[in-house]
Amino acid sequence: MARDNSKRLKSSNDPVVNSNTQAPLTFSTPTEFVELPSGGKFYAEGHPLHNQEVVEIRYMTAKDEDILTSQSLLKKGLAIDRLLQNVIVNKDINVDDLLIGDKNAIIVASRKTGYGPEYETQVTCPACSKTSKNVFDLNQLTIKTGETEDEGIVFQEQTATYFLTTPATGVEVELRLLTGTDEKYLSQLAANKRKRNLPESTLTDHLQRVIVSVNGHGDPISIKSFVENMPARDSRYIRLAYEQISPNVDLAQGYSCGNCGFETDRMEVPFTATFFWPGR
Repeated sequence: MARDNSKRLKSSNDPVVNSNTQAPLTFSTPTEFVELPSGGKFYAEGHPLHNQEVVEIRYMTAKDEDILTSQSLLKKGLAIDRLLQNVIVNKDINVDDLLIGDKNAIIVASRKTGYGPEYETQVTCPACSKTSKNVFDLNQLTIKTGETEDEGIVFQEQTATYFLTTPATGVEVELRLLTGTDEKYLSQLAANKRKRNLPESTLTDHLQRVIVSVNGHGDPISIKSFVENMPARDSRYIRLAYEQISPNVDLAQGYSCGNCGFETDRMEVPFTATFFWPGR
């Protein structure tokens, strides 16, 4: 008997249904909020981080690892900045405009989202110089807000700068906090001096960058003259003051040397290449 296929055949106008077809999976990258050491108080009005206590970042992804392994970006020293620009949710924020302490906080948070809080790296014992592996816990960090109880250091909110008087010469010095742009400038300046076999001047270069004015004079010539001729006592005072007022993340942790038994409560976490490339 002939089979009646009339009910099995579809008209060319009928929709074709494939029961095996599934909608593609889509994934959204989780985000988290990072506490800014500065609390946003040093950013000018109109800046996206003005008076913002946190910044939203997304978790590191495999595509971000492509950035970290890009030889061209690594050679130019741009890999970390490109990564940070990628993970910051608000694209109005420019990494170069970030205060160094805020940038460090985002770097640590990004590393934690990518590889977890355990950071294993080589450290050198300050007592016996023996190098060994040590594991740091990136969850154990302290936020330094930059607030100081030193009455001799005065913050001026209108300019977001600090004023202090040097102990030896009695000069009034105005200081500002450095940004990613300043960090790049100082790094490039040091590299150029090495290429030209010029003497290193890391200390005075840094001071010339953080000092806004001396006794009200903000021109580069006055600042340069003061920096190069100030007594060492004044230089040390300014450097210690800058360290106090700089908001940042403090990652220093306890350390015990298995070779000589040396112990300390404060071993600075080294930011080596293994920070973003664990196991490489």
